[in-house]
Parts: sequence; C-alpha cells; structure tokens
Amino acid sequence: MNKDEAKIRIEKLKEKINKLNYKYFVVNETEVSESVRDSLKKELIELEQEYPEFITSDSPTQRVGSMLSGKFEKVKHTTPKKSLADVFSKEEIRDWEERIDKIVPDKKEFVCELKIDGLNITILYEKGKFVRALTRGNGIEGEDVTHAVKTIEAVPLQLNEEIDIEVSGEVYIAKKEFEKMNEEQKKNGLEQFANPRNAAAGAVRQLDPKVTAQRGLSMFFYHVDKTNLSKKITTQEEILKKFKELGLPVCDYYEKVESIDEVIKFCEKWTKKRETLGFEIDGVVIKVNNFIVQEKLGYTAKAPRYAVAYKFPAAQVSSRILDIILQVGRTGAITPVAVMTPTLVAGSTVSRATLHNEDEINKKDIRIGDSVIIQKAGDVIPEVVSVIKDLRTGDEKPFHFPKKCPVCGSDIERKEGESAYRCTNKNCYAVEKEKLIHFVSKKAFDIAGLGEKVVEQLIDEGLVQKSPDIFRLKKEDLMGMELFKDKRADNLIKSIEKSKKIELEKFLFALGIRYLGEQGSYDFAKYIVQKKDCSSILDLLEIIKSFSVEEMKNIEGVGEKMGNELYEWFNNNKNEKLLEDLQKVGVVLEISNLTSTGKLKGKSFVLTGSLEGFSRDEAKDLIKKNGGIVHSSVSQNTDFVLAGESPGDKYAKAKKLGINIIDEETFKKMF
Repeated sequence: MNKDEAKIRIEKLKEKINKLNYKYFVVNETEVSESVRDSLKKELIELEQEYPEFITSDSPTQRVGSMLSGKFEKVKHTTPKKSLADVFSKEEIRDWEERIDKIVPDKKEFVCELKIDGLNITILYEKGKFVRALTRGNGIEGEDVTHAVKTIEAVPLQLNEEIDIEVSGEVYIAKKEFEKMNEEQKKNGLEQFANPRNAAAGAVRQLDPKVTAQRGLSMFFYHVDKTNLSKKITTQEEILKKFKELGLPVCDYYEKVESIDEVIKFCEKWTKKRETLGFEIDGVVIKVNNFIVQEKLGYTAKAPRYAVAYKFPAAQVSSRILDIILQVGRTGAITPVAVMTPTLVAGSTVSRATLHNEDEINKKDIRIGDSVIIQKAGDVIPEVVSVIKDLRTGDEKPFHFPKKCPVCGSDIERKEGESAYRCTNKNCYAVEKEKLIHFVSKKAFDIAGLGEKVVEQLIDEGLVQKSPDIFRLKKEDLMGMELFKDKRADNLIKSIEKSKKIELEKFLFALGIRYLGEQGSYDFAKYIVQKKDCSSILDLLEIIKSFSVEEMKNIEGVGEKMGNELYEWFNNNKNEKLLEDLQKVGVVLEISNLTSTGKLKGKSFVLTGSLEGFSRDEAKDLIKKNGGIVHSSVSQNTDFVLAGESPGDKYAKAKKLGINIIDEETFKKMF
C-alpha cells in the first residue's frame, strides 16, 4: 500500500468506525459484532503508526469512550477517563510485559480481572453518600445518569464508611434477566435486544428511572479514581477487598498472580469457562498490582501503561480480499477462494476463506479489494460473511468465473440444479492429486509423511497414479526423490505398512465418493456390518452390490443423493478394479468398533470449539468406538454437546434447545 492509498484507507476507516461507534454507544444498536469493530480499529491504529502524518484529532484512535447522546446534562469528570489498550494473543501479552519491564525492570505481581461486557459508569460518594453517576462519555465529560443508576439495587446509596471516594465500574445485565427482558419485549410486540451490553446501555439511558428499575441491572466495581481513605491502599488487590468492605460489589473471579505465565493461564482458563458465568464477559483485564509501580509506568496519551485488556478470540473480524483464486477438488468441483490479509480469527491466523461458489459471490457482491467480515464456519473453516461496502474506494474489481479449468485447461460446466462448476476432464491432474491427498488424510488412511508436496512429487515422478500405487512404493523409489533421505524414507514405508489395516468407515470415506462425508461413511458402514461380516474388500463389494438403489437411499443417514451416488460408484467397472487392486496390495478392513455395545451406545454428540486433551478426530473416534454417534449440527435429537475453547453457534443453539452441554472433564469421566 503506497502513501496515497494509505491516506484514502485511513479516511474510510475513520468514517466507518465513527458511524459504528455512534450506533453502538449512543443509539445502542449493533450493526456488526464488537470484534469486527475492534479489528477495524486495530487496522486504523497500525496504519496511523505507519503514516503518523495522517493522524487527525477526530480519529477514533485519538479519543476515549463514546459520543454523548445529548439527552442528559454533560458533566466534566474530576479525573479524565482512559481506555485500556487491547491485546489479542499470548504473544501480545508477553510484548506488553517486555515494554513495561524496560521502564520498571523490578519483579511485578499482576491482578487479572474478568472484563465485564457492560457500560462503564463512574460514581461519586461524599461522606459515604451517593452523589452522582456519570457515563464515560468522551473521557473528559460524561452524561449525568444519576437518576437511572440510583435504581440499581447492587449500587449502595450509602457506603459502610463516611468517606469521599470516586469509583468506576461496569453496569451489566445478567443472562437470566436479559432472557426475561427479551421475552417481555417479544410478548409486547417490541424489537428484541441484540445483546446484554446494548440492553444495559439502553436501560441506563432511560429518561424515566422507573423503566430502568424494571430492567434488572447489576454492577461490579473495579477502579478507584480518588479517595480520602484513612488507611493507605497500595495495591489493586487491596482496593478490591476494600470495595467489598465499603459495600461495593466486586466480581469475585479476580486473581493475583506472580508471573506473566500465570496471567496467560488465567486468560486461557476463562476463554474456556466464560460460558459458565451468569453474565457476559469479553476478555480479561490485566493490571500491575502495585500502585507505586503503576505511577512509575504512567500513561500514554490515550491509555495507562500498567494495564491492558486481553480480548477473547473473535468469532468475527474484518479483513481485505487481495485476490480470488480457484481450487479444483477431488470430485472436479471448482471452488473460489479469497486470498486475504492475514487476520487473527477465533484464535488462529487465517489468510484464505472459501467463497463457496459463483452464486455466493454474486449474492454478497464480493469483489477483489473489498473489506469484508469473516468468521469460522462450524468453528473451523474461514468464510466471508459480508462486504463492508462503506469502505469501498471504487478500485475494487468484480470477479468473473473462467470458461476453462485453471489446472488442465479443459472446459468447465455447471449442471442444472447444481451450484458448483466442475472440470469435464476425468483425468485432470488436480482432481487426481486431490483424490490422493484425501485418500491419505488423517480422517482416511492417516499415512504420516504423505503431505501435499510429497503426493505432488510422487505423481510428477510417475511413481503414483492411483491409490493402490501408494502401497507398492519401496524405499529405493523414495530415495531417488529430492524430499527424501534414508530415515524419512524408512518412516514413510513403515507408516504406509501400518495404515493397511483400516476401519471400515474410514476406508469408505477414503474412497472420496461424492456426498459421502465422515458421518455418512459411519452410517453406511454400520448398516453394512448389520447385514453381513466383511473383513475383506471383496466381501464388502459383494455385499454392497447386492443392495438395490432403493435400499441404498433408505439407509438411515444416507438419503437420496448420497444413495444414488453410492449405487453408481460401486456398480462402476473402473471402481471395482480399484477395490480389487486395494485388496491385492494388502489392505484389510477392521469392523470391531462398528459392532461395539459400548457405554455411549445410541447417544448422539455434537462437537464445538477446540479441545485441549485430544483433537476433534480423536474425540469423534472415541465416541464411535464406544457406540456413540457424532453429528455435525445440533437438533432436538442431540444428547450431548461437547464444548471446548471458543465454542461457536452450536453452543448457543444447544443452550436454546436445552441440550446437555458438557466440558472436556465431564466427557472424559464418561469412560
């Protein structure tokens, strides 16, 4: 990006963020998720750091807090309010520690507090009596919302000591109260609130305090602005304890820790446990515990150096599309993929996102150069949700599907009723390569050491054309290849030999039959072994060829489209020859897990979020080997939802349906 482009981008970002801030803080409306707003602001900060000559006083990065709505009297804060700098990863937490160590190299204690997702309020007490409540406003002056905050039962009107003190905290709505409020809104034919934070902000800004009183607001306190306490308080931990003595409510889940490693553990713990709370949190506030050290560290123009806010991995963030490329899959389907600026989303950095098909691109009006909102679909695959059209400059380019396959140059076609274009060349290099990559993948034959680059080289060297050729490889074949030395060649040959014994459902999945996914393979395999034992591939072929197309379609979990495809595949001479060759090279089928009457027999599971003790595939295998079933989506028939770190929409749906949600520890205890 050159200087002129940076200037245009900065102006566009400022305009968009200011609009979003007005809607979020003043009108209490949410156009995009807070994480998207955060990521746009982060991009603006980075651009302004690179091009400081374009920083203006009206930039969202140069002021603290929200705009004033004009409804209430504006009152100047006795002490200016500062926002905290955000960090988004453990690496950024360590970077923060390094920065403050350069200023104060002494050993430090930290206090970690949950970052309540609510509305910041400052309250002044004189001689222990509640006097005034102000919103953060623009950091210099806030709105006087005394009439509303006084109605919050959690806020004491008289402290337990007759002191002068100004304190800040967060007004929030508990999840149960939020649900009740939305039920009431629905019953009265009114629009429901998007989230508890917006509901809390709207309740505080009610002109009629009676309305505020009905909203079930609560408040936690966490900061002292000024006080005349008789006993000197020297740490953040002490002030939190003092708040409780005074009668000010505090979130009890804070923790004093001795090192940055413990800080990171605290953040990781609450990333997983956040959904167990009765209120919403969006991160962890990390503070240097000692007030003297805080004073030495001081402030930047906008934020204290002694504290940062760790934001939980975002479900949705913004990014930019640099290019759109095409990938050819194992069935010949051609998928458009967005190449983007590397962006942290839901805990990992992504630089590519699926655009699905031509219709999806046209429907969302996605162009090369667009700023977009991305998320991880099903907690795993990055996808583009929508375009941020306000950030367009006019230089964005529409994408048009080509007429030829991007790999082999053959014609591509889109059949009636289908959304994908496909390569018409059945011997297309890309199709054959993808089939082999799928065949050796973890969920199929799981051949360690056979990655994409090795598969490509094996094809290029003429050593492998079809899957049975993999099992004919010898060490001397590999030693002639650039990627292999003695030990690596030995390891791959051992891995290939070990993979020859394979579970039936994984074998079926490895064949790469269209529409036959992981769960469909399991359902189909289960049906087959109920009919007849099949320890050999030829036995399997004989059993399947005895099924009529109608029987195939009526298998539970298979259905019409998959049934038709299975019938055609197993009644194709070329595929029969492939199966015969796989038997000849020594592939043996394992069916013991399909006949299991384990502890989870008949129980259905859905997985969401990332697990710590084992991978998703290992969890799925464990469930299946114990007689359970794994589904990809939550329904009324789901027995358990296993929720790991950063659970997605499945978690929310399970909660709504009253499905039993279990964590990793509970899951382990099942065995």
